[in-house]
Amino acid sequence: MSPSSGAAPHGWVRTTQDGAVLTVTLDRADQLNAQTPGTWAALRAVGDSLDDEVRVVVVQGAGRSFSAGLDRSLFTAGPDVAGGLSELATLPPGLAAERIRGYQAAFRWLRSPGIVSVAAVQGHAVGAGAQLALACDLRVLAEDAQLRLPEAVLGLVPDLTGTSSLVDLVGYSRAVEICLTGRPVDAAEAVAIGLANVAVPAGQLAGAVRDLVAALVAVDVDAGRETLALLRSAVRSDPATQDAAERAAQVRRLHALAAR
Repeated sequence: MSPSSGAAPHGWVRTTQDGAVLTVTLDRADQLNAQTPGTWAALRAVGDSLDDEVRVVVVQGAGRSFSAGLDRSLFTAGPDVAGGLSELATLPPGLAAERIRGYQAAFRWLRSPGIVSVAAVQGHAVGAGAQLALACDLRVLAEDAQLRLPEAVLGLVPDLTGTSSLVDLVGYSRAVEICLTGRPVDAAEAVAIGLANVAVPAGQLAGAVRDLVAALVAVDVDAGRETLALLRSAVRSDPATQDAAERAAQVRRLHALAAR
């Protein structure tokens, strides 16, 4: 299939699909790909319209940074401006929580069944930017990349699905230290503590992602999807439940292979 491209509405998000690979680009380089509720609506729309053919989703940021986090206007807008933090604070708790649930959906679909998501991270990945990278299954970092979760320092909390992924990746005590200090984690440390899969020179980021994507799509599609489902469930399941899931998946694979 030849590549096709499009733009999700109102959020500086651009998509390109080439066969089984969908590339999602935050396309606001002049603002370091700062995010707004419009960005999250656009990302959620991409997830809602995901083609069944897609096996790998690459998330990247245009320009010199992956994403510097929330757009500054969200911090300064008054309570009468839709989407700002002040406006969110005026809503009844249930309605505010439901609004945030919608924002979280823009991130959570990156762990949808049947797809592997890869974040290609250069420069800044701060707050919502770091959480977008954390929402993906895999992270490839340029050597100049820095991830930060400064929400607690600002009197807030990470609320875009980042806490569960962070603890899964680096463990509880390291996650506490990263979040409560708000300090940057550079590319070398990110690899060392399991936050990233690999770090490469900035000029090699695109090539490294291409090589990884090629390896991911080369595996048998059904075996890959069954294995991914098992690995995701292993994080939450007790051993007996996970063993049963492995048995059931292997029986399905054996039957499928025998039917060929």
